[in-house]
Amino acid sequence: MCTGNICRSPLAERLTVAFATEIGTAELTAESAGVGALVGRWMDDDAARVLAGLGGSDEGFRARAFTPALAERADLVLTMERGHRAIVLEQAPRALRRTFTLREAAAVLDLLPAAELPTASSVHERGVQLVAALARRRNQWRGSTGATDVHDPYRRSAVVHDEVGQDVARALLPLLEEATGTRTPVR
Repeated sequence: MCTGNICRSPLAERLTVAFATEIGTAELTAESAGVGALVGRWMDDDAARVLAGLGGSDEGFRARAFTPALAERADLVLTMERGHRAIVLEQAPRALRRTFTLREAAAVLDLLPAAELPTASSVHERGVQLVAALARRRNQWRGSTGATDVHDPYRRSAVVHDEVGQDVARALLPLLEEATGTRTPVR
């Protein structure tokens, strides 16, 4: 979840799709949306370039608006900023335990002891176990106020887009690997 749904969140969505394709699972899916979506627009050109460099494709992507139903049916909701998280929770309060900023989820994952990491064999059950563990440990992590946000690269330089792409990949890929029990060279 991000603002316009043309840079950060589609990058995360399509990186997840590339990861799932590479490991050969249909159990891992992703949908992105924006709280101020530029509905119907394609991915920003720089974001699409960064995605391609990370092994993903923007083919067929169109921006869409956030709806509470998206959060309510998701096993895990990742937002790019704390403000996006607040909007999600205002509109879908039952999603509290499974809604994190991307960086928050990655930081909490780093705190999980091995005994709390997922052990199930199915991707779906591993994901459920991971989200439960993240929710239990969330309060132990005390990030600084800005450390949980992935900055918006919209209308910024290609260098900024590259940095944001790397930020998203560094935070997202370990979560995907843990949720699936798989390591992949997609980076």
